[in-house]
Order: sequence, then structure tokens, then C-alpha cells
Amino acid sequence: MSKDLKQMYKTIMDDHFTPGMEISFVDGDQRQTLCYEKVSWVIDGVNKGLRYGENPGQEAALYRLVNGNLTLGKATTILPGRHLVSDIELLQSGKHPGKTNLTDADNALNILRYFTDTPCAVIVKHNNPCGAARADSLEQAYAKAYMADRIAAFGGCIALNKAVDIATAQAIASQYAEVVVAPDFEEGVLEILGARKNLRVIRINAMDKLQSYIGDRVIDFKSLMDGGIVAQWSFVPETLKKQDLVTAVTEYKGDTYKVNREPTDQEYEDMLFGWLVESGITSNSVIYVKDNATVGIGTGEQDRVGVAEIAVDKAYRKLCDRYCFERHKIGFADLTDPDKRAQIESDVAEVKGGLEGSAMISDAFFPFRDGIDVGLKQGIKAVVQPGGSMNDYQSITACNENDATMVYTGQRSFKH
Repeated sequence: MSKDLKQMYKTIMDDHFTPGMEISFVDGDQRQTLCYEKVSWVIDGVNKGLRYGENPGQEAALYRLVNGNLTLGKATTILPGRHLVSDIELLQSGKHPGKTNLTDADNALNILRYFTDTPCAVIVKHNNPCGAARADSLEQAYAKAYMADRIAAFGGCIALNKAVDIATAQAIASQYAEVVVAPDFEEGVLEILGARKNLRVIRINAMDKLQSYIGDRVIDFKSLMDGGIVAQWSFVPETLKKQDLVTAVTEYKGDTYKVNREPTDQEYEDMLFGWLVESGITSNSVIYVKDNATVGIGTGEQDRVGVAEIAVDKAYRKLCDRYCFERHKIGFADLTDPDKRAQIESDVAEVKGGLEGSAMISDAFFPFRDGIDVGLKQGIKAVVQPGGSMNDYQSITACNENDATMVYTGQRSFKH
């Protein structure tokens, strides 16, 4: 069975999806139709579309919008022709891309659109970022994003918002990744990345216009198992700058509760960076950010306390792996020397997994203080959350007891 499965992963499926697709929204005799065409690529003389869907054996097709427009109320979809991932340029690819390769790249761009001025790197695995960072150079941004979770980054999609230079390419080529997405690649870079035969090197020609996609909406479709479809407008973050954040304050039983101190400039920077990265993370989520880089990411959990704890646990484990890799050039899981393991664990515990002084970001309000207490015990000093719980006074009290600050966005960011 295992040999059959390996072969399935190597197989390019023939799909039976039609060359074109139309989706119509009908109101009486008024019809708005979105028209799409199927996308394919020629690789080693083979013209095919998606390699397969989320799993081998699942036929899949990528369609790009080529005509039509949809206006519902005051909202309008993106116009045809503004292609990003639906019109990728494959500069190198030993394999045709699969569905997850493209959705990973798409969610990376979904995050990168908010960070166009400063060099930024986002590494996505199974549609969730495992590391994201900003820095003065692209090489530094990639290194910070990669080291935030070196383990999960294995086989991921690396998205960069600047042209890839030699130094960044050398760092990427020394690891294993499935996809690299960037606006361009400097001279000599493709030769370096070519050392990874099956690495899909993708140029997105419209990435220089990525910021223009901020606030733009598309229709999200969710198919139900009975053939039904739920349609909704895509999520659009409205909190984009410092002035959009509100210092935490609430009324409870006639008393006013307010955080004692305003955030520092660095805390504002980390909270905004984290909030916009978090907009591309599956709910229920909590993440920690420090110095413009993710420290721990918790995604898709059922309860807010649990996901805050998972993000803490990941911060500790990933920092153990980072220290081990930096000191001994192997992963922490492969380190057998008990004394060296104990030393690394002690060093990680001393800095509380790198969480001290970090910002805690939540995509929904905290119903009680227990969720925030998870972060406060690790030394976090700033919290950003939508606010709106009946018990916000508890979270404010918890922050004041720990000399931490907190701000509200006034907007949830649930995504599935």
C-alpha cells in the first residue's frame, strides 16, 4: 500500500473539469455572471492543470476570472484581469503544482499585501503561516521567519515581498521547500534555486501592486456535503494602523476599568504586525509576536485557553530546536546527549520560550481572563484583541496586575 501511495504522489492526474465555468447570481430577470477559464502549464512538454487536489486521487482544477463582475449592496468583487496566483509564472518546476501549493501561496499573499514597504517573509504550510517576519533585509526576514518554526517550514511555501537576491536564495536552497513565490529573482538566483530539482519557483507579476488589493473582496464559497453552497464575502481587516486601535476600557456594574499604561512604539508595531498576520490564520487562533517576528502560532482550536497554551508550547519547542540547530547543527529531536538537551531546555526556560516582552494576538475576544493569563505567565507585555466580552474587565485587571497593556480592534477575524 505504501508503494502505491508513493506512486500516487508522483502521478499527474487527468482531470475532467471543463475548460470554462460560470457562476451566476440571479434576482428576477437580473443576472450577474462571473466567467472563468481553466488554467494549465506546460512542464517538460506536458500540458496539465493542477497535479491533484488536496490529496492524490482527488481531481482538481484552477480557474481564473476572465469576465463578469458582481455587486451586492455596496460591495463589489475584484474585477477580471487582476490575477495573482491564478496566473502564476512557473520559472522552475520539476512537478506540476497541486492544489495545496497554490492555496498556500495565495494565503501567503493574503498576508503579504499588508507589508509592502519593509522586506517581509511568510512561510505557509497547509494554508497556515508557520513563520512570518519583517527585517531590514530580505535575507534577515527569511531567516527570522524560518527560525520561528524550522520544523514546520519543511516542505512549505516561502513567500517574499521583494526580489530574491543571492544571499536569500542561498539560504532557501539549503533547506527543503515546495514553493518559492516572489515578485522577481535577481541574476544568478535561479541557478542557485535550481539545485532543488522539484522546487516550484514562481514569479507573481502583479506583486508590486499587492498593496492595491487591501480592502478588496471576493466571494468565498463553502460546499456542503449535500451539494449545498454557503456564499459569503471574504474577510477584510479594517484595523490597519496605530490610530485604529483603542486602548482597552470597559464598564462593569457601574465601575470603569481601563488599562494603566499605553503601549510603547515597539508594542504597537508588534501588535499591528501580529494582527495582520493573524488575519491569514485559521480560527480559533492565538499567536505571539516579538520584534516583528512570530514566536508561537496556535491555530484552529476549539477553546481560547487551549489555543493560547498550544502557542506557548510551540514557542518553547521551536526555540529548543532553534538553539540546538544553531549550536550543534542538528534538530533537538535528534540530540541524544542528555547534558546538552538539559542545557538547551534550561536556556529556553530562562527566556520563557522567547515569549518575554512579546505581544499576544487573538482573533476573538477573551470571554474570561484565563486565556490572557496564559500569556501573562510567560511575560507577555501587550495584548491585542477585538474586545466586546461582558467580562473584559477581568482581562483589563489581569493586564494591570502584570504591567501589561491591551488594545481593542473592534473587529473579529474568524476564518476557516
